Amino acid sequence: MNQPFAAFTTNPFDDDKLREECGIFGIYGTDGAAAITALGLHALQHRGQEAAGITSWDGANFNNHRAMGHVAGNFDRAEIIDKLPGTSAIGHVRYSTTGETALRNVQPLFAELATGGFAVAHNGNLTNATTLRRQLVRQGSIFQSTSDTEVIIHLVATSSYRTLLDRFIDALRRIEGAYSLVCLTREGLIAVRDPLGVRPLVLGRLNDSYILASETCALDIVGATFIRSLDPGELIVLSERGLQSHKPFAAVRARPCIFEHVYFSRPDSVVDGLSVYEIRKRIGAQLALESGVEADMVVPVPDSGTPAAIGYSQASGLPFELGIIRSHYIGRTFIQPGDHIRHLGVKLKHNANRAQIAGKRIVLIDDSIVRGTTSVKIVQMLREAGAAEVHMRIASPPTRHSCFYGVDTPERSKLLAAQMDVERMASYIKVDSLAFLSINGLYRAVGEDMRVDDAPQYCDACFTGDYPTRLTDLEDNDRPDQLSLLAERVI
Repeated sequence: MNQPFAAFTTNPFDDDKLREECGIFGIYGTDGAAAITALGLHALQHRGQEAAGITSWDGANFNNHRAMGHVAGNFDRAEIIDKLPGTSAIGHVRYSTTGETALRNVQPLFAELATGGFAVAHNGNLTNATTLRRQLVRQGSIFQSTSDTEVIIHLVATSSYRTLLDRFIDALRRIEGAYSLVCLTREGLIAVRDPLGVRPLVLGRLNDSYILASETCALDIVGATFIRSLDPGELIVLSERGLQSHKPFAAVRARPCIFEHVYFSRPDSVVDGLSVYEIRKRIGAQLALESGVEADMVVPVPDSGTPAAIGYSQASGLPFELGIIRSHYIGRTFIQPGDHIRHLGVKLKHNANRAQIAGKRIVLIDDSIVRGTTSVKIVQMLREAGAAEVHMRIASPPTRHSCFYGVDTPERSKLLAAQMDVERMASYIKVDSLAFLSINGLYRAVGEDMRVDDAPQYCDACFTGDYPTRLTDLEDNDRPDQLSLLAERVI
Protein backbone atom coordinates (compact mmCIF):
# COMPACT_ATOMS: atom_id res chain seq x y z
CA MET A 1 0.00 0.00 0.00
CA ASN A 2 1.35 3.42 -0.94
CA GLN A 3 1.79 5.87 1.90
CA PRO A 4 2.46 9.34 0.45
CA PHE A 5 4.68 11.65 2.49
CA ALA A 6 5.77 8.89 4.87
CA ALA A 7 9.27 9.20 6.27
CA PHE A 8 11.88 6.52 5.85
CA THR A 9 15.63 6.30 6.18
CA THR A 10 17.59 7.24 3.11
CA ASN A 11 19.32 3.91 3.34
CA PRO A 12 16.24 1.68 3.23
CA PHE A 13 18.47 -1.25 4.07
CA ASP A 14 19.67 0.13 7.41
CA ASP A 15 18.20 -2.98 9.02
CA ASP A 16 20.70 -5.03 6.98
CA LYS A 17 23.56 -3.85 9.19
CA LEU A 18 24.28 -4.66 12.81
CA ARG A 19 23.54 -1.37 14.51
CA GLU A 20 26.48 0.06 16.35
CA GLU A 21 25.13 0.01 19.93
CA CYS A 22 25.76 3.41 21.59
CA GLY A 23 28.58 5.81 22.26
CA ILE A 24 29.53 7.53 25.52
CA PHE A 25 31.75 10.47 26.45
CA GLY A 26 32.66 12.11 29.74
CA ILE A 27 34.95 14.93 30.80
CA TYR A 28 35.98 16.21 34.21
CA GLY A 29 37.77 19.40 35.20
CA THR A 30 37.57 22.01 32.45
CA ASP A 31 35.49 25.03 31.52
CA GLY A 32 33.06 24.50 28.66
CA ALA A 33 32.75 20.79 29.39
CA ALA A 34 29.44 20.48 27.51
CA ALA A 35 30.87 22.00 24.32
CA ILE A 36 33.78 19.56 24.39
CA THR A 37 31.34 16.72 25.05
CA ALA A 38 29.30 17.74 22.00
CA LEU A 39 32.44 17.60 19.85
CA GLY A 40 33.27 14.17 21.24
CA LEU A 41 29.76 12.93 20.46
CA HIS A 42 30.18 14.13 16.87
CA ALA A 43 33.11 11.71 16.56
CA LEU A 44 30.99 8.91 18.03
CA GLN A 45 27.92 9.59 15.88
CA HIS A 46 28.46 6.32 13.95
CA ARG A 47 27.72 4.39 17.15
CA GLY A 48 24.17 5.73 17.48
CA GLN A 49 22.08 7.96 15.28
CA GLU A 50 18.62 7.93 16.84
CA ALA A 51 19.20 10.33 19.72
CA ALA A 52 21.77 12.28 21.70
CA GLY A 53 22.02 13.82 25.16
CA ILE A 54 24.37 15.73 27.47
CA THR A 55 24.24 16.30 31.23
CA SER A 56 26.56 18.80 32.94
CA TRP A 57 27.27 19.79 36.56
CA ASP A 58 28.07 23.43 37.35
CA GLY A 59 28.82 23.06 41.06
CA ALA A 60 25.23 23.79 42.10
CA ASN A 61 22.91 22.21 39.55
CA PHE A 62 22.72 19.39 37.03
CA ASN A 63 21.82 20.64 33.56
CA ASN A 64 20.42 18.34 30.93
CA HIS A 65 19.47 18.41 27.25
CA ARG A 66 18.30 15.34 25.35
CA ALA A 67 16.86 15.17 21.86
CA MET A 68 15.96 12.79 19.07
CA GLY A 69 18.22 12.89 16.03
CA HIS A 70 21.86 13.64 15.38
CA VAL A 71 24.32 15.63 17.49
CA ALA A 72 24.46 18.20 14.68
CA GLY A 73 21.39 20.37 14.87
CA ASN A 74 20.75 19.51 18.51
CA PHE A 75 24.05 20.60 20.07
CA ASP A 76 25.58 22.87 17.45
CA ARG A 77 23.57 25.86 18.64
CA ALA A 78 25.16 28.21 21.17
CA GLU A 79 21.88 28.67 23.06
CA ILE A 80 21.79 24.92 23.85
CA ILE A 81 25.40 24.75 25.03
CA ASP A 82 24.91 27.92 27.10
CA LYS A 83 22.21 26.05 29.05
CA LEU A 84 24.73 23.35 29.96
CA PRO A 85 27.32 25.19 32.08
CA GLY A 86 29.90 23.46 34.22
CA THR A 87 33.35 21.92 34.34
CA SER A 88 32.18 18.32 34.06
CA ALA A 89 29.75 16.62 31.69
CA ILE A 90 28.75 13.28 30.20
CA GLY A 91 27.12 12.56 26.85
CA HIS A 92 25.53 9.75 24.90
CA VAL A 93 24.52 8.85 21.35
CA ARG A 94 21.97 6.09 21.05
CA TYR A 95 20.48 3.30 19.07
CA SER A 96 17.56 1.60 20.78
CA THR A 97 19.06 -1.81 21.49
CA THR A 98 16.62 -2.03 24.42
CA GLY A 99 13.49 -0.03 25.03
CA GLU A 100 11.40 1.93 22.59
CA THR A 101 12.65 4.80 20.47
CA ALA A 102 11.32 7.68 22.56
CA LEU A 103 12.65 10.74 24.38
CA ARG A 104 12.15 9.12 27.79
CA ASN A 105 14.81 6.54 26.86
CA VAL A 106 17.36 9.05 25.60
CA GLN A 107 20.44 9.15 27.80
CA PRO A 108 22.04 10.30 30.02
CA LEU A 109 19.33 9.20 32.45
CA PHE A 110 19.16 11.27 35.64
CA ALA A 111 17.68 10.78 39.11
CA GLU A 112 17.83 12.53 42.47
CA LEU A 113 18.96 9.88 44.95
CA ALA A 114 19.37 10.04 48.71
CA THR A 115 23.07 10.65 48.08
CA GLY A 116 22.37 13.42 45.53
CA GLY A 117 21.96 13.73 41.79
CA PHE A 118 23.12 10.83 39.65
CA ALA A 119 23.33 10.76 35.83
CA VAL A 120 24.40 7.72 33.81
CA ALA A 121 25.21 6.98 30.17
CA HIS A 122 25.51 3.34 29.11
CA ASN A 123 26.97 1.47 26.16
CA GLY A 124 25.96 -2.18 26.19
CA ASN A 125 23.08 -4.42 27.24
CA LEU A 126 22.19 -6.10 30.51
CA THR A 127 21.13 -9.72 30.10
CA ASN A 128 19.31 -9.87 33.45
CA ALA A 129 17.59 -6.48 33.24
CA THR A 130 14.05 -7.85 32.93
CA THR A 131 14.55 -10.15 35.91
CA LEU A 132 15.94 -7.32 38.04
CA ARG A 133 13.25 -4.92 36.90
CA ARG A 134 10.49 -7.27 38.02
CA GLN A 135 12.13 -7.62 41.43
CA LEU A 136 12.52 -3.85 41.79
CA VAL A 137 8.93 -3.14 40.78
CA ARG A 138 7.69 -5.66 43.34
CA GLN A 139 9.74 -3.78 45.94
CA GLY A 140 8.11 -0.46 45.02
CA SER A 141 10.42 1.04 42.39
CA ILE A 142 8.70 3.21 39.79
CA PHE A 143 10.34 3.25 36.36
CA GLN A 144 10.17 6.24 34.04
CA SER A 145 11.72 4.59 30.96
CA THR A 146 11.84 1.21 29.25
CA SER A 147 15.64 1.22 28.99
CA ASP A 148 17.69 -1.41 30.80
CA THR A 149 19.99 1.40 31.96
CA GLU A 150 17.38 2.64 34.43
CA VAL A 151 17.71 -0.66 36.29
CA ILE A 152 21.20 0.47 37.34
CA ILE A 153 19.81 3.70 38.83
CA HIS A 154 17.21 1.81 40.88
CA LEU A 155 19.79 -0.68 42.11
CA VAL A 156 21.95 2.22 43.30
CA ALA A 157 18.93 3.90 44.94
CA THR A 158 17.88 0.77 46.83
CA SER A 159 21.32 -0.41 47.91
CA SER A 160 21.89 -0.61 51.66
CA TYR A 161 25.45 0.69 51.47
CA ARG A 162 26.21 4.17 52.78
CA THR A 163 28.36 5.95 50.19
CA LEU A 164 27.39 6.48 46.58
CA LEU A 165 30.47 4.67 45.34
CA ASP A 166 29.73 1.62 47.46
CA ARG A 167 26.10 1.69 46.34
CA PHE A 168 27.22 1.87 42.73
CA ILE A 169 29.62 -1.06 43.09
CA ASP A 170 26.89 -3.03 44.86
CA ALA A 171 24.58 -2.36 41.92
CA LEU A 172 27.22 -3.42 39.39
CA ARG A 173 27.72 -6.73 41.18
CA ARG A 174 24.04 -7.55 40.61
CA ILE A 175 23.94 -6.91 36.87
CA GLU A 176 24.99 -9.26 34.09
CA GLY A 177 25.89 -8.63 30.48
CA ALA A 178 27.94 -5.91 28.83
CA TYR A 179 28.42 -2.33 29.93
CA SER A 180 30.70 0.62 29.73
CA LEU A 181 29.33 3.45 31.87
CA VAL A 182 30.09 7.08 32.59
CA CYS A 183 28.26 8.57 35.57
CA LEU A 184 28.10 12.16 36.80
CA THR A 185 27.64 13.06 40.47
CA ARG A 186 28.13 16.15 42.64
CA GLU A 187 31.53 14.82 43.69
CA GLY A 188 32.84 13.99 40.23
CA LEU A 189 32.72 11.47 37.43
CA ILE A 190 32.69 7.68 37.67
CA ALA A 191 33.48 5.36 34.75
CA VAL A 192 33.52 1.58 34.60
CA ARG A 193 34.05 -1.19 32.08
CA ASP A 194 32.41 -4.57 32.64
CA PRO A 195 34.59 -7.46 33.88
CA LEU A 196 34.60 -9.12 30.46
CA GLY A 197 35.51 -5.87 28.70
CA VAL A 198 32.89 -6.53 26.03
CA ARG A 199 32.34 -2.86 25.25
CA PRO A 200 35.33 -0.51 24.81
CA LEU A 201 36.20 2.48 27.01
CA VAL A 202 39.31 4.67 26.81
CA LEU A 203 40.93 7.30 29.02
CA GLY A 204 42.49 10.51 27.73
CA ARG A 205 43.78 13.85 28.95
CA LEU A 206 43.12 17.38 27.73
CA ASN A 207 45.40 19.83 29.52
CA ASP A 208 44.47 19.34 33.20
CA SER A 209 41.19 17.52 32.55
CA TYR A 210 40.44 13.83 32.04
CA ILE A 211 38.22 12.37 29.33
CA LEU A 212 36.55 8.99 28.97
CA ALA A 213 35.09 7.86 25.67
CA SER A 214 33.98 4.81 23.73
CA GLU A 215 36.72 5.30 21.12
CA THR A 216 40.01 7.09 20.67
CA CYS A 217 38.64 9.02 17.66
CA ALA A 218 36.61 11.08 20.15
CA LEU A 219 39.84 12.03 21.92
CA ASP A 220 41.40 13.04 18.61
CA ILE A 221 38.57 15.37 17.63
CA VAL A 222 38.85 17.40 20.88
CA GLY A 223 42.66 17.47 20.85
CA ALA A 224 43.09 15.15 23.82
CA THR A 225 45.96 12.74 24.41
CA PHE A 226 45.18 9.03 24.62
CA ILE A 227 46.39 7.53 27.88
CA ARG A 228 45.12 3.94 27.78
CA SER A 229 42.10 1.67 27.53
CA LEU A 230 40.38 0.87 30.79
CA ASP A 231 41.05 -2.67 31.88
CA PRO A 232 38.10 -5.05 31.90
CA GLY A 233 36.47 -4.71 35.32
CA GLU A 234 38.20 -1.40 36.09
CA LEU A 235 36.35 1.47 37.76
CA ILE A 236 37.77 5.00 37.67
CA VAL A 237 36.72 7.91 39.91
CA LEU A 238 37.59 11.48 38.89
CA SER A 239 37.22 14.09 41.62
CA GLU A 240 39.05 16.87 43.41
CA ARG A 241 41.34 14.15 44.76
CA GLY A 242 42.45 13.32 41.21
CA LEU A 243 42.11 9.99 39.45
CA GLN A 244 41.52 6.85 41.46
CA SER A 245 41.41 3.39 39.90
CA HIS A 246 39.55 0.49 41.52
CA LYS A 247 39.20 -3.20 40.66
CA PRO A 248 36.01 -4.15 42.54
CA PHE A 249 35.27 -7.40 40.69
CA ALA A 250 36.75 -10.88 40.78
CA ALA A 251 39.12 -11.40 37.87
CA VAL A 252 37.69 -13.29 34.90
CA ARG A 253 39.01 -13.97 31.42
CA ALA A 254 38.27 -10.94 29.24
CA ARG A 255 36.07 -11.30 26.14
CA PRO A 256 36.04 -7.96 24.26
CA CYS A 257 33.70 -7.77 21.27
CA ILE A 258 35.57 -8.87 18.14
CA PHE A 259 33.04 -7.09 15.91
CA GLU A 260 34.48 -3.77 17.07
CA HIS A 261 37.42 -4.60 14.80
CA VAL A 262 35.22 -5.80 11.93
CA TYR A 263 32.69 -2.98 11.74
CA PHE A 264 31.59 -1.00 14.80
CA SER A 265 34.60 1.18 15.59
CA ARG A 266 35.77 3.98 13.33
CA PRO A 267 38.81 2.98 11.24
CA ASP A 268 40.89 5.77 12.82
CA SER A 269 40.31 4.44 16.34
CA VAL A 270 42.60 2.25 18.42
CA VAL A 271 40.74 -0.50 20.30
CA ASP A 272 42.56 -2.30 23.12
CA GLY A 273 45.90 -1.26 21.67
CA LEU A 274 45.12 -2.31 18.09
CA SER A 275 44.65 0.01 15.11
CA VAL A 276 41.19 -0.71 13.69
CA TYR A 277 42.30 0.33 10.20
CA GLU A 278 45.32 -1.98 10.22
CA ILE A 279 43.25 -4.88 11.56
CA ARG A 280 40.70 -4.44 8.77
CA LYS A 281 43.43 -4.43 6.14
CA ARG A 282 44.82 -7.63 7.67
CA ILE A 283 41.33 -9.11 7.60
CA GLY A 284 41.18 -8.37 3.86
CA ALA A 285 44.59 -9.92 3.30
CA GLN A 286 43.54 -13.04 5.20
CA LEU A 287 40.36 -13.18 3.14
CA ALA A 288 42.41 -13.11 -0.08
CA LEU A 289 44.60 -15.91 1.27
CA GLU A 290 41.60 -18.07 2.16
CA SER A 291 39.33 -17.45 -0.83
CA GLY A 292 41.18 -15.84 -3.70
CA VAL A 293 39.54 -15.86 -7.12
CA GLU A 294 40.52 -14.84 -10.66
CA ALA A 295 39.17 -11.36 -11.29
CA ASP A 296 40.01 -7.97 -12.76
CA MET A 297 39.58 -5.72 -9.74
CA VAL A 298 38.61 -5.43 -6.08
CA VAL A 299 35.64 -3.20 -5.27
CA PRO A 300 34.51 -2.32 -1.73
CA VAL A 301 30.96 -1.69 -0.57
CA PRO A 302 31.68 1.78 0.86
CA ASP A 303 32.51 2.73 3.44
CA SER A 304 32.59 -0.28 5.75
CA GLY A 305 34.21 -2.62 3.22
CA THR A 306 36.96 -0.24 2.12
CA PRO A 307 39.89 -1.08 4.47
CA ALA A 308 39.36 -4.83 3.99
CA ALA A 309 39.22 -4.32 0.22
CA ILE A 310 42.56 -2.46 0.36
CA GLY A 311 44.07 -5.40 2.25
CA TYR A 312 42.57 -7.89 -0.20
CA SER A 313 43.94 -5.90 -3.13
CA GLN A 314 47.44 -5.68 -1.66
CA ALA A 315 47.56 -9.40 -0.84
CA SER A 316 46.07 -10.60 -4.14
CA GLY A 317 47.78 -8.15 -6.49
CA LEU A 318 44.42 -7.17 -8.01
CA PRO A 319 43.83 -3.44 -8.51
CA PHE A 320 41.62 -1.63 -6.04
CA GLU A 321 38.90 0.47 -7.66
CA LEU A 322 35.97 2.52 -6.40
CA GLY A 323 33.40 0.65 -8.45
CA ILE A 324 30.63 1.89 -6.15
CA ILE A 325 30.33 5.54 -5.23
CA ARG A 326 28.67 6.54 -2.00
CA SER A 327 26.84 9.81 -1.47
CA HIS A 328 27.83 11.47 1.80
CA TYR A 329 25.17 14.16 1.57
CA ILE A 330 22.07 12.15 2.47
CA GLY A 331 20.20 12.87 5.69
CA ARG A 332 18.49 10.28 7.83
CA THR A 333 14.99 10.83 6.40
CA PHE A 334 13.46 11.49 3.04
CA ILE A 335 9.88 12.19 1.95
CA GLN A 336 8.91 9.55 -0.57
CA PRO A 337 5.76 9.39 -2.69
CA GLY A 338 5.43 5.64 -3.04
CA ASP A 339 6.98 2.20 -3.09
CA HIS A 340 8.65 2.73 -6.47
CA ILE A 341 10.89 5.48 -5.10
CA ARG A 342 11.50 3.50 -1.92
CA HIS A 343 12.78 0.56 -3.97
CA LEU A 344 15.16 2.90 -5.76
CA GLY A 345 16.39 4.20 -2.40
CA VAL A 346 19.64 2.23 -2.45
CA LYS A 347 20.88 4.49 -5.26
CA LEU A 348 20.51 7.51 -2.99
CA LYS A 349 23.41 6.11 -1.01
CA HIS A 350 25.28 3.85 -3.46
CA ASN A 351 25.63 4.04 -7.23
CA ALA A 352 27.68 1.89 -9.59
CA ASN A 353 30.69 3.50 -11.27
CA ARG A 354 29.76 2.10 -14.68
CA ALA A 355 32.87 3.28 -16.51
CA GLN A 356 35.07 1.25 -14.16
CA ILE A 357 33.12 -1.99 -13.85
CA ALA A 358 31.45 -2.61 -17.23
CA GLY A 359 32.74 -5.90 -18.66
CA LYS A 360 34.96 -6.57 -15.61
CA ARG A 361 35.17 -9.48 -13.18
CA ILE A 362 34.60 -7.95 -9.75
CA VAL A 363 35.63 -9.09 -6.28
CA LEU A 364 33.06 -7.30 -4.11
CA ILE A 365 34.12 -6.80 -0.47
CA ASP A 366 31.72 -6.09 2.39
CA ASP A 367 32.12 -6.37 6.15
CA SER A 368 29.16 -8.68 6.83
CA ILE A 369 25.85 -10.06 5.61
CA VAL A 370 22.93 -9.74 7.98
CA ARG A 371 19.55 -10.08 6.25
CA GLY A 372 21.05 -10.03 2.77
CA THR A 373 18.73 -7.36 1.35
CA THR A 374 21.51 -4.84 0.76
CA SER A 375 23.72 -7.45 -0.87
CA VAL A 376 20.96 -8.41 -3.30
CA LYS A 377 20.48 -4.78 -4.37
CA ILE A 378 24.19 -4.01 -4.64
CA VAL A 379 24.86 -7.07 -6.79
CA GLN A 380 21.86 -6.29 -9.00
CA MET A 381 23.17 -2.76 -9.42
CA LEU A 382 26.60 -4.04 -10.51
CA ARG A 383 25.01 -6.47 -12.97
CA GLU A 384 22.91 -3.70 -14.47
CA ALA A 385 26.07 -1.60 -14.83
CA GLY A 386 27.64 -4.34 -16.93
CA ALA A 387 29.82 -6.33 -14.51
CA ALA A 388 30.81 -9.61 -16.20
CA GLU A 389 31.18 -11.52 -12.92
CA VAL A 390 30.59 -10.66 -9.28
CA HIS A 391 32.46 -12.65 -6.64
CA MET A 392 31.43 -11.56 -3.15
CA ARG A 393 33.87 -11.83 -0.25
CA ILE A 394 32.81 -11.05 3.32
CA ALA A 395 35.36 -9.75 5.85
CA SER A 396 33.91 -11.72 8.77
CA PRO A 397 32.47 -15.18 9.41
CA PRO A 398 28.75 -15.79 8.78
CA THR A 399 26.55 -13.98 11.32
CA ARG A 400 24.38 -16.86 12.54
CA HIS A 401 23.45 -15.80 16.08
CA SER A 402 21.86 -12.81 17.79
CA CYS A 403 23.80 -10.49 20.06
CA PHE A 404 22.62 -9.74 23.61
CA TYR A 405 25.36 -7.29 24.57
CA GLY A 406 24.35 -3.96 23.06
CA VAL A 407 24.01 -4.68 19.34
CA ASP A 408 20.62 -4.38 17.69
CA THR A 409 20.71 -7.71 15.85
CA PRO A 410 17.69 -8.98 13.91
CA GLU A 411 15.92 -12.06 15.17
CA ARG A 412 17.78 -15.23 14.28
CA SER A 413 15.04 -16.17 11.86
CA LYS A 414 15.96 -13.05 9.86
CA LEU A 415 19.71 -13.70 9.78
CA LEU A 416 20.43 -15.05 6.31
CA ALA A 417 23.38 -17.20 7.44
CA ALA A 418 21.21 -18.84 10.10
CA GLN A 419 18.72 -19.96 7.45
CA MET A 420 20.97 -20.88 4.50
CA ASP A 421 24.35 -22.45 3.82
CA VAL A 422 26.89 -20.47 1.79
CA GLU A 423 25.89 -22.08 -1.52
CA ARG A 424 22.23 -21.17 -1.05
CA MET A 425 23.19 -17.66 0.07
CA ALA A 426 25.20 -17.19 -3.12
CA SER A 427 22.20 -18.24 -5.19
CA TYR A 428 19.91 -15.91 -3.22
CA ILE A 429 22.24 -12.91 -3.63
CA LYS A 430 22.90 -13.90 -7.28
CA VAL A 431 26.69 -13.81 -7.18
CA ASP A 432 29.08 -16.02 -9.12
CA SER A 433 30.73 -17.06 -5.88
CA LEU A 434 30.51 -16.21 -2.19
CA ALA A 435 33.00 -16.76 0.63
CA PHE A 436 33.31 -15.61 4.23
CA LEU A 437 36.38 -15.17 6.39
CA SER A 438 36.91 -18.15 8.69
CA ILE A 439 36.69 -17.66 12.45
CA ASN A 440 40.33 -18.72 12.81
CA GLY A 441 41.26 -16.31 10.02
CA LEU A 442 39.58 -13.49 11.91
CA TYR A 443 41.56 -14.36 15.03
CA ARG A 444 44.80 -14.41 13.04
CA ALA A 445 44.00 -10.96 11.68
CA VAL A 446 43.64 -9.53 15.19
CA GLY A 447 46.93 -11.09 16.21
CA GLU A 448 45.88 -14.42 17.70
CA ASP A 449 46.90 -17.78 16.24
CA MET A 450 43.37 -19.13 16.37
CA ARG A 451 40.23 -19.30 18.45
CA VAL A 452 40.97 -21.69 21.30
CA ASP A 453 37.72 -23.58 21.77
CA ASP A 454 37.86 -23.75 25.56
CA ALA A 455 39.27 -20.25 26.02
CA PRO A 456 38.20 -17.79 23.31
CA GLN A 457 39.94 -14.45 23.61
CA TYR A 458 37.00 -12.41 22.27
CA CYS A 459 33.25 -12.37 22.39
CA ASP A 460 32.45 -13.89 19.00
CA ALA A 461 28.99 -15.15 19.89
CA CYS A 462 27.35 -13.61 16.81
CA PHE A 463 29.48 -16.00 14.75
CA THR A 464 29.82 -19.03 17.04
CA GLY A 465 26.89 -18.91 19.47
CA ASP A 466 29.38 -19.08 22.37
CA TYR A 467 27.92 -16.48 24.77
CA PRO A 468 30.30 -15.32 27.53
CA THR A 469 27.59 -14.70 30.16
CA ARG A 470 24.34 -16.20 31.31
CA LEU A 471 21.28 -15.04 29.39
CA THR A 472 19.26 -14.81 32.58
CA ASP A 473 16.22 -13.05 31.17
CA LEU A 474 15.89 -15.67 28.48
CA GLU A 475 16.32 -18.51 30.95
CA ASP A 476 13.74 -17.00 33.30
CA ASN A 477 11.29 -16.88 30.40
CA ASP A 478 11.84 -20.61 29.85
CA ARG A 479 12.44 -20.09 26.15
CA PRO A 480 15.98 -21.40 25.62
CA ASP A 481 15.17 -22.41 22.04
CA GLN A 482 14.59 -18.80 20.96
CA LEU A 483 17.83 -16.99 21.71
CA SER A 484 16.96 -14.35 19.16
CA LEU A 485 14.06 -12.90 21.14
CA LEU A 486 16.21 -10.69 23.33
CA ALA A 487 18.23 -9.25 20.48
CA GLU A 488 15.69 -6.56 19.66
CA ARG A 489 13.96 -6.28 23.02
CA VAL A 490 15.56 -7.03 26.36
CA ILE A 491 12.91 -5.10 28.27
